[in-house]
Amino acid sequence: MTMLVSYPTKKALKESVGKPLRYDDDGPYPSYTDNGKITVAGRPAFSSRVKREYYATVTMENGLIKSVT
Repeated sequence: MTMLVSYPTKKALKESVGKPLRYDDDGPYPSYTDNGKITVAGRPAFSSRVKREYYATVTMENGLIKSVT
């Protein structure tokens, strides 16, 4: 299951390594985990200059972003 994240670009997500993940997971099957891999999708706001959505795999460790691919 893919989880929505609150970053305008994949670059911004990568710059957040070492910080908690900002996400929006309102679905019936939460996919957030403090340790492990999460598939995420970033969908910029309508008013954003960035118009493309992106996908990434985020590795979490102890509730913090360890890596983004």
